[in-house]
Amino acid sequence: MIATPPPLSLYVHLPWCLRKCPYCDFNSHEWRGGDALPEARYLDALQADLEASLPKVWGRSVSTVFIGGGTPSLFSPDAIARLLTTIRTRLRIVPDAEVTLEANPGTFEAQRFAAYAQAGVTRLSIGVQSFSDDALRALGRVHDARQARAAIEEAGRSFASFNIDLMYGLPGQSLAALRADLDSALSFAPPHLSLYHLTIEPDTPFARRPPPALPDEDLSADMLALLQDTVGGAGFERYEVSAWARPGRRCRHNLNYWEFGDYLGIGAGAHGKLSSHDRIVREARIRQPQRYMQAALTGGDAIEHVRVPGCTELPFEFMLNALRLTDGVPAALFAERTGLPTAAIERERADALERGLLADDPARIRATPLGLRFLNDLTAMFLRD
Repeated sequence: MIATPPPLSLYVHLPWCLRKCPYCDFNSHEWRGGDALPEARYLDALQADLEASLPKVWGRSVSTVFIGGGTPSLFSPDAIARLLTTIRTRLRIVPDAEVTLEANPGTFEAQRFAAYAQAGVTRLSIGVQSFSDDALRALGRVHDARQARAAIEEAGRSFASFNIDLMYGLPGQSLAALRADLDSALSFAPPHLSLYHLTIEPDTPFARRPPPALPDEDLSADMLALLQDTVGGAGFERYEVSAWARPGRRCRHNLNYWEFGDYLGIGAGAHGKLSSHDRIVREARIRQPQRYMQAALTGGDAIEHVRVPGCTELPFEFMLNALRLTDGVPAALFAERTGLPTAAIERERADALERGLLADDPARIRATPLGLRFLNDLTAMFLRD
């Protein structure tokens, strides 16, 4: 039994982008229409989706809002202002809520970023990926390095907090090229960095036609070591496998995911996780934007899949999130967030401890450096038939 509901976040998915990147497996759709985006219709659908979901979260406070995509910065500041007004008039949003918007430098305009801040966005996450024009072309990005630098400079003027997304392990990338990317990112004194190794995901153009000259395992390991030395030496804390922050600047929304908190997801393809006293429910919205809008606007129900994880699934789902945090989580959090006794994972914890993958700390569930290196193997130990 879950005695107290965990913290609640809101995720809003805006599914369109200028061009889908060949490595991307998110629910994003190129906007090929000659007309403007259907902002008003989509916002109407989001409102209907949210209103249909209110009984599930009634009375609960929302501490973070994340507007992701796709490329949310394709939407006008007026549309984002309307969206946030819709949210604030229907949900109990805490006064110091973190409100993040994802942005692509290819949609950058100085006045646009400032207007997002005026609309109520408190944090911008900028998908830079690289400061090398050659690397950006190889990744299929729609922006160049000059646009990336201009977008970051404006984000620093308009927002108290912002994040830079970078990728490494890129086609033909050398250690020197990675060092140049890191130096460029750090020159803007960002509060937060997200640093991802390029992964070839199934059913993407890169999976069908892999790019040439990808770094091998040895070079990738050297890149991670360089990244840790460079970013750590600049005063950042690695608090999650791919996330680095200056003290006090961690992403609260993502922390709620990793600590197995709750989140309501609205928008095409959005996922949610909501807890009650006796179960956890996972929801997934209709992925295709036109079908999503039609369903939300005609009946208010745009949910396509509902799943209630069983007792054998919850340990893996919890660990899949919690073990990504470098400091781990309090051991008591497992029972608080899953409703299962800690004895349910006693055997797996003992096995992982014996293999050197979990820290020998009864009060915390935390991966060792070896466990972080072999995180897939560690989390798989909690996967049951």
